[in-house]
Amino acid sequence: MEKRAVAKYVKISPRKARQSVDLIRGKRVSEAVNILSLTPKKSAKLVGKVLKSAVANATQGNLNVDEEDLRIKTAFVDGGPSLKRIRPRPMGRASMILKRTSHITVVVSDE
Repeated sequence: MEKRAVAKYVKISPRKARQSVDLIRGKRVSEAVNILSLTPKKSAKLVGKVLKSAVANATQGNLNVDEEDLRIKTAFVDGGPSLKRIRPRPMGRASMILKRTSHITVVVSDE
């Protein structure tokens, strides 16, 4: 049985969020939580929240599913919409700044 959790429109660029997701992909949940708690990045905290939500989804309905049996089956980060902002530049010009967002998905399975 597999359950998933998705955090949408998270205010971090997908490239930065993928650094933390790559650390935990394929690992046991307890090991992944330890890795994320010791990683000093903003993305590690955000991915940890999604991971805890996926574990809660898996253990919510089934009483016979134990947290120690769960593994991270897939974890990925997709790009969300970018907020477009204008920055003034010299000689009356303007340049675009893209404030990127992410969709973080974590799937846990007991298989």
